[in-house]
Amino acid sequence: MARAVHGEARGEDHIGRVAVAAVILNRAKSPQFPNTIKDVIYQPRAFTCVDDGQINLKPNLDAYLAVSDAILGSDPTNGCLFYMNPKTATSRWMKKRISAETAKVIGNHVFVP
Repeated sequence: MARAVHGEARGEDHIGRVAVAAVILNRAKSPQFPNTIKDVIYQPRAFTCVDDGQINLKPNLDAYLAVSDAILGSDPTNGCLFYMNPKTATSRWMKKRISAETAKVIGNHVFVP
């Protein structure tokens, strides 16, 4: 999980990294997604870092601390299941999910339920 957080959010502050970790945990708890962290992370086209190989980068301490905080219950997204960086995202499907009523901005990412 730390590798996924590192690959997806290494440019974010601590809260932004915790938010990405929380989304992974939220998905594992949701009946809409696989029920293990590994299966959530490796679900096809779910995370850019898996698709582009950044999942293989060695995570730094910041990624581990963010994962730890999320596991201990910190969820700055309040239960969100999706996020994207609107500056770099190419998914039209994801862009359609964002609305002013549901979106929560944390760092460079927009989180949605």
